[in-house]
Amino acid sequence: MHERYTNRERYFQEQSFTTERFVIPFIREVAPVTPESKVLEIGSGEGGNLKPFVDMGCLVYGIDLSTSKITNGIKFFENHPNNKNIKLIAEDIYKSDLSSLPKFDIIMLRDTLEHIYDQDKFLEHLKNFMAPGGKVFLGFPPWYMPFGGHQQICESKFLRKLPYFHLLPRFMYKGMLKMFGESEAKITNLMEVWDTRISINRFKRIIKKRNFTIEKETFYMINPNYEVKFNLKTRALPKILNIPILRDFITTTYYCVISLK
Repeated sequence: MHERYTNRERYFQEQSFTTERFVIPFIREVAPVTPESKVLEIGSGEGGNLKPFVDMGCLVYGIDLSTSKITNGIKFFENHPNNKNIKLIAEDIYKSDLSSLPKFDIIMLRDTLEHIYDQDKFLEHLKNFMAPGGKVFLGFPPWYMPFGGHQQICESKFLRKLPYFHLLPRFMYKGMLKMFGESEAKITNLMEVWDTRISINRFKRIIKKRNFTIEKETFYMINPNYEVKFNLKTRALPKILNIPILRDFITTTYYCVISLK
């Protein structure tokens, strides 16, 4: 499992698989996805989530802070027949020149929101990129889920398989990471996730405040991405367990499509 986080091409292909099989059909239940769609992914990495849209012929942009990931992505797409339709940008989304970008019909944030500081400010800023009638797809692991701290990226074989320990108080969590020999860079990465942690209920409060409405949502007990990662069949959370607060502990990922009211 740990190898998938260092083998970027494999990760790219896994993202592409899940987006084509699950994310695009999810979006299509509330909005058209056609070759004419303009698509933006924020936190795109190498652009694996964008590949199915490029295959379709959409105009596609990906923005990510990581120059190395964007460089990898450009290489991955260099021989794609529709490579003129994709633009990958290494930049801070708050510093992007909005005048140079089109307005987008679909904005993607898959496994990104939980890494962003001040999600309230970010969701307000997101409106600047939306075309009239535009939709935003978000998929993220709730903070309280078993591996909501992203501890699966730990070097320690014990810690990467240990659920819920990220819920410890900050100083205890950081101390435990140090005790098991995690590098300073890894600890910084994991502590950033601790600082930006987001629950489903807090997310719902933010979008309500920012005048968004939820058009579709699904709580997954077995993440769609686990099909390609672990060969597990996707499973939505049973309705009997869909109880606020409780659901955060057993929902491995939350999918939703939002739009402006």
